[in-house]
Amino acid sequence: MGITADTMQLGTYPVDKTNFEEVRDALVSFGLTPNQSKVFFYLGKIGAKTASDIAKAVNIPRSETYHLLTALQNKGIVEASFQHPIQFTALSIKDAVNLLISTETERLNKLKKSGPELEQMWEKIPGATSNEEEENEEKFKVLQGGNQVNSKIFDMILNAKKECRVLGSEKDFIKFYHANFLDALEEQKIDFKLLTSITEKSKGILDNIDKTKIKKLSSSVKENLCFLIKDDDEVLFFIKNEGNNKEMRAIWTNSETIIYSKALLFNNLWSKTKLDEEIFNE
Repeated sequence: MGITADTMQLGTYPVDKTNFEEVRDALVSFGLTPNQSKVFFYLGKIGAKTASDIAKAVNIPRSETYHLLTALQNKGIVEASFQHPIQFTALSIKDAVNLLISTETERLNKLKKSGPELEQMWEKIPGATSNEEEENEEKFKVLQGGNQVNSKIFDMILNAKKECRVLGSEKDFIKFYHANFLDALEEQKIDFKLLTSITEKSKGILDNIDKTKIKKLSSSVKENLCFLIKDDDEVLFFIKNEGNNKEMRAIWTNSETIIYSKALLFNNLWSKTKLDEEIFNE
């Protein structure tokens, strides 16, 4: 396969750029950083390689590559040989995913058990009590990294009382699918609306959702627009750029002005868009 505008080079291995980015984003949702995902992808597709080979192929400084390999070994999804020089290999994608899910499940179970203990310890220590004015104050929070962003989205969905509205590109909804946000919306038994530029390629991720709750975004709407509104009292919107920093970033706020502007945009796009049955009937 020759190198074109749609391909990228990992060493001597040409890769479809779009396919790689989809896999990388999915791995990020499992707790890997973009560079960890890149190294794991390379090893998984090429096979055993030395740290030096990996650094050259993925275009990451050798010192950082060693840190990435150590982190991937700590996660259990990359193994090292006893030979010299040391060669590194990746687990199969099936085994890696199962291990990452198992590790995260165990971590969450531990947190769930230790939560009440932490609350009891906290309450033993006296402090200033917050007044109603402080609690109702408008706030915002910058969220950096998949764990922070995904945790906040789950919190918004699980605490929604009436409705959630979500707008995003096809890539965004693929991430939401892998992070189980769509399942969480269904399980909450609340009203929700989804506006997305989903295509035939990925329509399967919406198969189990009531099609009256989905509308297809016009191609004129920019791909970098993505946000979630909960009950008209909270909004989370993603910050996207075209630079090298691929880490997930978002801003959460309860600002009435920002919520109103996002809701106005969503409702305007929803009202102007017909229920698009075409992609589900093809």
